[in-house]
Amino acid sequence: MNHSITLQAYGIYLPVSILLTLYVAHHLFKNGRVFMLDIFNGREEIAFATNRLFKVGFYLLNIGFALLILQFSVELSNRQIMIEKLSYKLGGFSIYLGIMLFLNLYLFFRGKRKAKEARNVHINLNA
Repeated sequence: MNHSITLQAYGIYLPVSILLTLYVAHHLFKNGRVFMLDIFNGREEIAFATNRLFKVGFYLLNIGFALLILQFSVELSNRQIMIEKLSYKLGGFSIYLGIMLFLNLYLFFRGKRKAKEARNVHINLNA
């Protein structure tokens, strides 16, 4: 087994997977603030605190998963195999990140819908 190529693969995989996670989290939760403000009826403190907690959970889940799948299951005997295995692993991780992104969007939209329903019930009770 060529340990030098394996270490190079780890040296590429880890930064790329972590940077992908940071990039997706940054954009998701920067734009998620709008949803949180709506869900919490404009109460900024609770909306932003909840959004930050979701962001930390997003980091933990995704970086944890990236570390969990770090190991290469085949011998990386040359650079061609290393690139092929890296593309497979990073492609799979990107698909996973996309699924997590859409799951979070679903949760944002669901929370927004529930908040709207609660406001409508409150309005109907006061009418």
